Amino acid sequence: MVYLRAFGSHLPPRRVANRELAPLVGADPAWILEVCGIEERRYTAGADTVASLGLVAAQDCLRNAGASAADLGMILVASGSSERFCPGPASQIAAGLGLTSTPALDIPVASCGSLIGLVLAAQLAPQFGRVLVVASEIMSRRINRAPEGKDTAILFGDGAGACLVDAQAGFARIADSILCTDGTASEILKIEHERLAMEGKSVILQASRKMPRAINDLLARNNLAPSDVGVFLLHQANRNLIERVAGSLKAPLDRFFMNIARYGNTSSASLLIAADEWRQAHPEPLSAPMVFSAFGAGLNWGALLAVPD
Repeated sequence: MVYLRAFGSHLPPRRVANRELAPLVGADPAWILEVCGIEERRYTAGADTVASLGLVAAQDCLRNAGASAADLGMILVASGSSERFCPGPASQIAAGLGLTSTPALDIPVASCGSLIGLVLAAQLAPQFGRVLVVASEIMSRRINRAPEGKDTAILFGDGAGACLVDAQAGFARIADSILCTDGTASEILKIEHERLAMEGKSVILQASRKMPRAINDLLARNNLAPSDVGVFLLHQANRNLIERVAGSLKAPLDRFFMNIARYGNTSSASLLIAADEWRQAHPEPLSAPMVFSAFGAGLNWGALLAVPD
């Protein structure tokens, strides 16, 4: 068996409200809130890197778990916005933790990378023991804050999240997961030449169909219904998308944790940042199944089920 042991996160201190961003992109602050549910997002300082943000989130996760870096058997780091392709931030985060031989691997997938990391960690933990999954993004450097980039610039912010997956103990047991890829539509969401390119309507259409299908398939093969789930933790892409997923599943919206209003879309980091905030607010023993789901570049998407042990 494999468990979720703890989460951690780190958000840069600078808050960028809609009223600050709106004049740059030629939009009205109220329109931004209406189309995506975002009130503000965080931007990092110039000296920060994807690795430096991820390191702080990793350290926070280890503190929350009562564990040390020496306990780790592997590190998986997801990011679609790393400053360089190879080596990616995984080896830098491992070095920052004082590790010199622990395997540290990169998952260069925007938005869905943290879910992929959790699924892989669940498979690897029986062999490697404790696997630390980190997702870190500086999306503010990948967007065009000008009128021609309005549709993406209003969405994205910076941040990092982490999760410790443990083969021995935790607050929830990872029961099952689904991962899917459809490369035929990969052009609608990509980071190329250091800029994010996204066909927003196409992405929302794809995600609003594929995420509920993956969740329903995962629950069905575990003899569960959406009504049995205590909390849905989704990639915080857009409030309207989360509402569509809830409607498709016929599940109460109040079971879908959301913090997108305060942080915007932090790409692959958003799932773990949301999970950390949810866990801080609910430190009691898990009493009902929980579902994680994400959709992102690739196109990649899927869902993970964790249950009370």
